[in-house]
Amino acid sequence: MGLFRRKPKRDGREAPRDPEFAYFSVDEGARFRALVREAFAEQGLEVLLHPDMVSDNSGRQFGLANLAAVLHNDDRGPRAWPELVRRHVGMVLRTMDAPSALDTLSTEQIRSQLYPRVLGSEGFDPENFDYARSPAPGLYEIIALDLPESVMMLTDDALEPLGSLRYLREQALYNLRGLPVEGHESVKGDAGMRFEVILGDSFYTASRVLTLESVVRETTGEELTPDGALVAIPFRHQLAFHVIKDAGAIPALNAMAAFAATGYVDTPGAISPFVYWWRAGTLTQLSAYEEDGEGLRIVVGDDFQELLERLRGGGGA
Repeated sequence: MGLFRRKPKRDGREAPRDPEFAYFSVDEGARFRALVREAFAEQGLEVLLHPDMVSDNSGRQFGLANLAAVLHNDDRGPRAWPELVRRHVGMVLRTMDAPSALDTLSTEQIRSQLYPRVLGSEGFDPENFDYARSPAPGLYEIIALDLPESVMMLTDDALEPLGSLRYLREQALYNLRGLPVEGHESVKGDAGMRFEVILGDSFYTASRVLTLESVVRETTGEELTPDGALVAIPFRHQLAFHVIKDAGAIPALNAMAAFAATGYVDTPGAISPFVYWWRAGTLTQLSAYEEDGEGLRIVVGDDFQELLERLRGGGGA
C-alpha cells in the first residue's frame, strides 16, 4: 500500500471526466458501472444505475464511492476491474442476505470483536449514533463489530443489550491495542523533516490514533512527551504521527499537512485532510484548505503558537 495515494489520470487530463468520480474518464465511468450491473446480474439481481449508487426493486441501495476508489487506486489498472467488482458485489450481497451477527453470536463473542472506528463526517449520518464521541470537529468515534467479510457500525439500539457504553468502549480500545502493526515507514525530507506512517489493510489502522501512546511505543520505542504529537488520519488505512520534542515539529507540520490533504483525495474510507495536535488524547486541528481562497494553510491557536515559540527558543514561529 503506497504512502501517497493520489493516482494520475490514466487516460490523460484532456479526456472528459466522469461527473461523479472525476478520477475516471467518462468512458471509464461507463465501464465501471456496466461491470457493477453485470456483477449484480450474475448474482441474480437486476439493479438500476445511478451516478453514485445502484438500487434494486426492493428499495435497497448500494453505494459505489468506495468501490470506485478501490479500482482507481489498484496498481494493476482496468484489467483487474472485473474481478474486483465481482468480489465486492458478492461480499455485499452475502453480508446483506446473511442473518445478523447480533442474533447469531453470543454477547461475549461480540464483545471480543468490538473495535472503535474514527470516521469523517462526509458520508456518515449520526442520527442513530447518539453515543458517538467527537474527537475533533468533523470527526466521529463509533463502535464497530468486526466480521469476516464486513464491518458493522453499531447503533444505539444495537449496543444497548451488550452492556454499559463505558465498558464497551474500554473493551473496544483493548481489542484495538491488541492488533498488530501491519506496516511502518518513516518519511524524511530536508531540514531534518521526519514523520512516521502506520499503514495496513485493517479498517482500524487510522483509528489507532485513539491509542497513540501504545502505537508510538511499539513502532519507535519512544514515549510521548507532555507536548504530545502531530497526527494525520487521511483515510482508514493510514495514521501519520510526529512526536513533538523540538523545533523539528515545524517542518514536520508543513509536510504532514500536504501529506494529509493528498492522502484524503480519491481514497476508500476517507477521514480527514487535516493535521491535528494530539495532546493528552485531545485533537486540535492545525491545517485547513480553502478551494477558492489561499489553498492549503496552517492555522494555529494561542496554545500551539506558544509551543512553537518555545520550541524555537522564543524566536517566534
